[in-house]
Amino acid sequence: MATLLDKLWAAHEIRAEHGQSLLWVDRHLVHEGSHHAFAKLAERGLEVAEPGLTFGVADHYAPTRNRARIDDPQVAMMLERLESNCARHGIRLFGLHDPRQGIVHVLGPEQGLTLPGLLINCGDSHTSTHGAFGALGFGIGATQVAHVLATQTIWQARPRAMRIRFEGTAGLAVAAKDMALHWISQLGTGGAAGHAVEYAGSAVRALSMEGRMTLCNLSIEGGARFGMVAPDAVTMAYVKGRTMAPKGADWDAAAAYWQTLQSDADAVFDREVSFDMAEVAPTVTWGTTPDQALPIGASLPDPARLEGAQAEAARDAMDYMGLTPGRPLEGTPVDQVFLGSCTNGRIDDLRAAAAVLRGRKAKVPGLVSPGSMLVKRQAEAEGLDKVFTEAGLEWTASGCSMCVGMNGDLVAPGKRCASSTNRNFRGRQGKGARTHLMSPAMVAAAAVTGTLTDVRPLLEGRG
Repeated sequence: MATLLDKLWAAHEIRAEHGQSLLWVDRHLVHEGSHHAFAKLAERGLEVAEPGLTFGVADHYAPTRNRARIDDPQVAMMLERLESNCARHGIRLFGLHDPRQGIVHVLGPEQGLTLPGLLINCGDSHTSTHGAFGALGFGIGATQVAHVLATQTIWQARPRAMRIRFEGTAGLAVAAKDMALHWISQLGTGGAAGHAVEYAGSAVRALSMEGRMTLCNLSIEGGARFGMVAPDAVTMAYVKGRTMAPKGADWDAAAAYWQTLQSDADAVFDREVSFDMAEVAPTVTWGTTPDQALPIGASLPDPARLEGAQAEAARDAMDYMGLTPGRPLEGTPVDQVFLGSCTNGRIDDLRAAAAVLRGRKAKVPGLVSPGSMLVKRQAEAEGLDKVFTEAGLEWTASGCSMCVGMNGDLVAPGKRCASSTNRNFRGRQGKGARTHLMSPAMVAAAAVTGTLTDVRPLLEGRG
């Protein structure tokens, strides 16, 4: 009667005390923001316990242009700190000039660092991405990062188990991003609070690994501690042959174990929710939280028809976003677009956007930042970069880029951006920026029309 959560938790629990479990950490991923934790180690004269299980990645501050010379002293300092900390402790670093560099939650899976059954921590909330492989992946704070560096363990309260099912077949241009925004809009940003979400159902099984990573990535935007998908043949096909994945007899043994990482048929979850894919359409956020989202064909809500805190939140969001209650969401003008991030910067995401943009011109400027340099090279080998540049969009190197705006890629105050990223709170992409979250195909549609628009008509006749 065990859930996937039960099995993974039991496999990593060293001991339990006072409602918390001490868990073994299989992979610890650090980036520029981890310098606070390294400073704590230095203050106490401690070494990294398991440098072979710790991996450094330059992503949040990574410039997407002009990497040979970094003019911003803060960006340069953050990157130098990461390099020096990794060198000091013997940690493998995927640095700025490494040909494999990329966003940590893109790089980990493509290198085979992310494997089913592991516990993976990083000082970044979207570590939930790695749960797509049937792993425990969750973000931790600076103090916890220091604890993992020093002990290779972490104290953690066990979340409750929640299963979200998506049944049925996805309609045209309905992607994992739409599935995630749909359930968050229905349940709210606290809808999965206190829970670990296991995604299941025929529509989840039909997703590629890229789609599953998108779904798990956005779990925390609905309040979940992390998200998971049980491993299957799709998982095995993605992992096999990756640089750091098991080989030979080790692969056979690992694959046999991974196949046991399923919730038992009679497993009991603390909460279960099911969604019909017939009700999931291309979805766009209109407000300043991920749950303020609607199908593209809907009209904006009228706060006068809402009650209490919900009405106040809608009024505040519309005021910040410069929107008029009751008007159609479709047709809202945008000033620019962004394609990238750990949510939607993988090769499948770029292919989906290129399918819309091929042979068309963008009416607004935009930036395309692949999730890793390997994704960038693959996209260029497929000619996707030319699709973007011929449409009028800028093609850059990999990094967190305009998702978080730490490297200088920003949306100007008051400007509206159609974005494939994960968060739309005030100032996320820059002070005063107005962010609409959507799938890569929907971002491409916004580029072509200069407005929030339904991508489906633009795909008719394109196979």
